[in-house]
Amino acid sequence: MNSPAATSAISNNDSDDNAQDRTPSEQADVCIVGAGPAGALIAYRLANQDLDVVILEAGPEFSDADRLTQQEQHIRPGMSDPWKMGGQRDAYTTAGRGYPLNAARVKGVGGSTLHWQGMVMRLHERDFEMKSRYDVGVDWPIDYTDLRPYYAAAESALGVAGAMDNPYAPPRETSHPLPAFPPSHSDSLFAPACETLGIDMHSVPNARNSERYDGRAACQGYGTCKPVCPSGAKYTAESHIQKARSAGAHIIDQAPVQRLVHGDTGKAVKKAVYMTPDGTEYHQSAQRFVLACGGVENARLLLLSQSDQHPDGLANTSGAVGRFFTDHLFAGVGGQLDEPTRQNHVGFNTSECHQFYDDTSPVEGIKLEFLNYAGPSPVNKALTADTWGDELLEQLQASYGNHIAVGGLVEQLPHASNRITLNHSETDTHGNPVPHVEWSIDERTSRAIRRANNIQRRILETLGASIEWTVGPDSTGPAYHQMGTTRMGTNPNQSVVNADCRTHELSNLWVVGSSVFPTGGAMNPTLTIAALSLRAADAIFDTL
Repeated sequence: MNSPAATSAISNNDSDDNAQDRTPSEQADVCIVGAGPAGALIAYRLANQDLDVVILEAGPEFSDADRLTQQEQHIRPGMSDPWKMGGQRDAYTTAGRGYPLNAARVKGVGGSTLHWQGMVMRLHERDFEMKSRYDVGVDWPIDYTDLRPYYAAAESALGVAGAMDNPYAPPRETSHPLPAFPPSHSDSLFAPACETLGIDMHSVPNARNSERYDGRAACQGYGTCKPVCPSGAKYTAESHIQKARSAGAHIIDQAPVQRLVHGDTGKAVKKAVYMTPDGTEYHQSAQRFVLACGGVENARLLLLSQSDQHPDGLANTSGAVGRFFTDHLFAGVGGQLDEPTRQNHVGFNTSECHQFYDDTSPVEGIKLEFLNYAGPSPVNKALTADTWGDELLEQLQASYGNHIAVGGLVEQLPHASNRITLNHSETDTHGNPVPHVEWSIDERTSRAIRRANNIQRRILETLGASIEWTVGPDSTGPAYHQMGTTRMGTNPNQSVVNADCRTHELSNLWVVGSSVFPTGGAMNPTLTIAALSLRAADAIFDTL
């Protein structure tokens, strides 16, 4: 290991003004790779148990003071990425359909919660039992009952606003920590058509404050929710990173881990090798290690950690590392009404429908979303227009205010051929192969997307809308919910981790996040990531 050297940190992507110690902790109890929601929650839970916790995060730590600037960057032409995720380090190739990996995630303290929508649903009971119930996919090694108390704890940790109005949701023990956001104006337009068709609408659980909670302000209605929440009402994992730091955890940003190194026996990890911005290599030792760097990078790091004893990468005797990559598919239908819809008035969904989720024809679950942000934004239209004055006003009035759409997520069942491998022809800034994404959509999933489109089209037609676009099987894309690449299971020959998220092959290595999902359902994954992480934290503590 190189001797400790003074290195500098940055609180954003552009400067090294604020000095930070990026040298390893002398003797960590737990080393966590990744500062997204999984890593942040585990760090806080364990640091509160007086454990010496260190987090290694590949990206920078952004400043809260920069949020308004980042919001402005988002709405300016050519400045759509306030988190600056471009660059060769994220290059990729793909087979089948394209997968825009660069846009799908954020490397930085807070992870992808920095740019997420904030919708947080529990998986349904059927999601844990797909093989037993329908003879498709695979069963989880745990069921809904096992995760139920951790779901409640995760909702409290994130500050979820919701209501008990969803008749299709799995059983729950208490109401949500915060009251639900009221239905939007757009929701009220959908309601008569849905009532005519016998389609139920209910509130969306959101990890954003409907009233002040956990030191964060209530939603201020900026409307730029997905890329940037300037008010801090939307939860990001930065919250639990700060709590972990206050409890004594050591956070090292801009420290991408290059590989994990095991001991002589090959049965335990000894250290994580990481780089700092000045090119210095450091080795962090610990008693326990946790991979929490996302559905793609968890698998990539295990594959990069090859050795004579593990020629196919760590924890990969089963060959399952990187395989069974799944995502949710988007389906949608949109058009225009002859009345105002207040499009983009609310930057997040307030109503949805789980009515078609547990159906058996097709088995693939469908979650409908009544979109509050359909149609062009008047700000973006104005900024990109080639005119001004009265002519610009006429263009804005003609293109804004009466758009409407129904979206939805559709489940994709796992297939071994969909996977993450290493692309040895392209390397990152440290000379490591970048991820290679192989991802395609089978006919079963396409059939489920067509069914979602049929339901969506009936709603808009009943509303009297003129339909202008459809996102169907031939035009669908991913929801950027990368899952399944280090799946959990009871059989070490078919899975990577056990029910506690500990790898079958290495006694002191856990993997957390959506990469451990055996199946993904059609619900946004972050609440399940949080619940599994809290459960894994308890399991880790029990081994110390």
